[in-house]
Amino acid sequence: MSQRAQVLLWGAQRISAMVLALCVVVHLLTIIYAVRSGLSATEILGRTQGSVMWFAFYTLFVIAVAVHAPIGLRTILSETCGWRGRGLDVLTGVIGLSLAMWGMRAVVGVFGAGTA
Repeated sequence: MSQRAQVLLWGAQRISAMVLALCVVVHLLTIIYAVRSGLSATEILGRTQGSVMWFAFYTLFVIAVAVHAPIGLRTILSETCGWRGRGLDVLTGVIGLSLAMWGMRAVVGVFGAGTA
């Protein structure tokens, strides 16, 4: 892998980590609010389904995970197993796309009613 590609991956890893940190804090605060307010799952879904804001927020969350996790996994596999090359890039790319697909499936399922 070229030096430029490694720098781009390093930057993407750091930026996605910052986005994830913010998303996790918002997500946890939302959970705490919902639990302390005594909201049921039905009430939560009633408040969130069709919300463009929550749809956008959790889409950003999914994108950050789909970028961050494969890059980290690629680094771990490279450092611990000595695996390098195209096979590693393909595997981690497939993992990233899978995380994006599964994550967006969940986002659309929970928040998508009325947003698409």
